[in-house]
Amino acid sequence: MKKYLSFFRLRFNTGLQYRAAALAGIVTQFFWGVMEILTFRAFYDSDPSSFPMTLQATSSYIWMQQAFLALFMAWLMEGEIFESIKNGNISYELCRPFGIYNMWFSRSLATRLSRAVLRCFPILLVAVFIPAPYGLGAPASPACFLVFLLTLALGLLNVVAFCMIIYMLSFFTISPDGIRLVSLSMVEFFQGAIIPLPFFPDAVRKVMELLPFAAMQNVALRVYSGDLAGAALQRAVILQIFWFFAMLACGKALEYRAMKKIVVQGG
Repeated sequence: MKKYLSFFRLRFNTGLQYRAAALAGIVTQFFWGVMEILTFRAFYDSDPSSFPMTLQATSSYIWMQQAFLALFMAWLMEGEIFESIKNGNISYELCRPFGIYNMWFSRSLATRLSRAVLRCFPILLVAVFIPAPYGLGAPASPACFLVFLLTLALGLLNVVAFCMIIYMLSFFTISPDGIRLVSLSMVEFFQGAIIPLPFFPDAVRKVMELLPFAAMQNVALRVYSGDLAGAALQRAVILQIFWFFAMLACGKALEYRAMKKIVVQGG
């Protein structure tokens, strides 16, 4: 465990060095959040009573989404990992005295956290001072905020566990591009990154909430905005825990199978 923690600290500290990239990301995400909120406002102006979330709750959802984009967006996968599998440099990784899955998991976790730490605070600070209902609202209670932090951590673990499955599946393909594009497009839609899940018809939403993608950003952002509470929240947290261990087991099984059959060509 110590070696993985050491690798986590190394990757985390390395990620904190990219401040210029973080600044560019902050500006981009802030203006993207503004455009999203103004787009939703146009729909709210037509008939506010027909929407499942208030404009303030939707604004909070969008600002938290932008602030923690690095935690939840599955497309922020590491190209170095895919390239090492494709060109055979994975052989160097296999010579090291640790499991490839655990190393990549700690690496992905550290990379996402370092990017989020650099970007989240400036976005949140500006969003707090934007007038209601377009700014970031406060959580309903301190208890609600603590639950938000719990679901935020579980959502991050689910995203990393899902990305690990994609990495492991890449061992069984000539090129990882196809499975990467299809899976990431699917995640974007089903995790509520494009449209929050409450905006879907009830029959569709109930199915989507059972999928592993809803266990990513959907739960934490809806908890903070006050849209998820009570029995529905308890069920969502249980599903987050279930899907994390399910995807973890799936990734480990794929790793075992890949390591038994891996062939590195060249020399």
